[in-house]
Amino acid sequence: MSKEKIRKISENIYEIEKEGKMNVPVRVYASSDLLKDMEKDQCLQQGKNVAMLPGIQKYSIVLPDAHLGYGFSIGGVAAFDLDEGIISPGGVGFDINCSVRLLRTNLTKKDIEGKEKQISKEMYKAIPSGVGKGTKVKITKEELKEIMQYGAKWAVDKGYGVKEDYEFSEENGCMKEADSSCVSDTAIARGINQLGSIGSGNHFLELQYVEKIFDKETASVFGLEKDEIVIMIHCGSRGFGHQIASDYMKLMEDEYGFENLPDRQLICAPINSKLGKDYYKAMCAAANFAFCNKQVLTHLTREAMKKFLPDFKAEVVYDVCHNIAKFEEHEIDGKKVKVCVHRKGATRSYGPGKKELPKKYQVTGQPILIPGSMGTASYVLVGTKKAEELSFASTAHGAGRMMSRNEAMKRFRSEEIKDEMEKKNIAVTAGSWKSLVEEASQVYKNVDDVVKVSDELGIGNIVARMKPMAVIKG
Repeated sequence: MSKEKIRKISENIYEIEKEGKMNVPVRVYASSDLLKDMEKDQCLQQGKNVAMLPGIQKYSIVLPDAHLGYGFSIGGVAAFDLDEGIISPGGVGFDINCSVRLLRTNLTKKDIEGKEKQISKEMYKAIPSGVGKGTKVKITKEELKEIMQYGAKWAVDKGYGVKEDYEFSEENGCMKEADSSCVSDTAIARGINQLGSIGSGNHFLELQYVEKIFDKETASVFGLEKDEIVIMIHCGSRGFGHQIASDYMKLMEDEYGFENLPDRQLICAPINSKLGKDYYKAMCAAANFAFCNKQVLTHLTREAMKKFLPDFKAEVVYDVCHNIAKFEEHEIDGKKVKVCVHRKGATRSYGPGKKELPKKYQVTGQPILIPGSMGTASYVLVGTKKAEELSFASTAHGAGRMMSRNEAMKRFRSEEIKDEMEKKNIAVTAGSWKSLVEEASQVYKNVDDVVKVSDELGIGNIVARMKPMAVIKG
């Protein structure tokens, strides 16, 4: 992307003007340094490609953690008109509802100090992880169909938690439009043995302590205090969601082709078409599987921690979606309009007063959970009215990669990463040291910089910063 094509609007806001086949401009939210990182890959071009899709509204949005993805950049947001717009699996992602849940506990940093390695190893034993690894929770095909329909509530009804767990989740842990009849037998076969597992890649379970509070009033509503132990779970719909995405990409290509698209990876269907509606229902089913997956993981975490500390308690702060499409009402040209918002590697950022939030959070705005790279800080932010104005109520979802896994393997050694983590007093247990190299902090943007942009723009304001003590990875 040539520099003359990118115009600075104001601090942390850049724009690529509408040209050629673009229907809207591209709006980029980034610092000058983060923008330089974006210019190293094709994520800005992907933003332009998205701007060419039918029915897109206002802007194609690129968030501060953006990097190259499949179709949309990861860190890309777009809203589409319901009559003329499209729905695209490439705008949702393969790992549908890859997302984050945060638990607050009754422990403090002192309760964990000296026990990090033991806890990390025992948690790794208790929680299945890794490519193709199955689960300790065996379900039937009929039960999987129930999970597609009811999400996290299914797990709670089976004894894996309490109703407050899903009540403090986006959509109450269930996308109600899900329809198991829109899901293939191949997807069911891939998902049936994966409930209650974290998978691989950047998925993790992490014990953290609250290192700093920035907004005491909001932190108090969220139940966060300095030195409190919290647990962050990052995972999604695993192979189940991946297969659903693959299935519908093939169906959409067969039905509509890709000749009129700027990128074959943006294969899509009209929102109001039968295929578009079927994909949405299947996507909701995958999202519900992910909600249920995190609920089971929450239960396994509680049980494992009670072995060390019998009085251990953990409550859900919130559970957010990342890779998702949702029908939401937003103001466009002074009018309230219902649109289909695609958030690919992005977090919803609703401000105060939204009826979709738990009553407790309608006063503050939505909790936003932004994990850092392995060994670095993670953050809790709060949603804002400003985000509803600037970014269809969206902000970043993490640090954002700036180096491929293959390049990481060439540049770093597992011993270096291990030593770095030990120097920080962080206990890590993983399926292989290869996975640690691929997810080393050096391959990601600086999460502090990403969060700073969000806070300065007001599309997600900083509440608290957490530091890791024990990490479990696939």
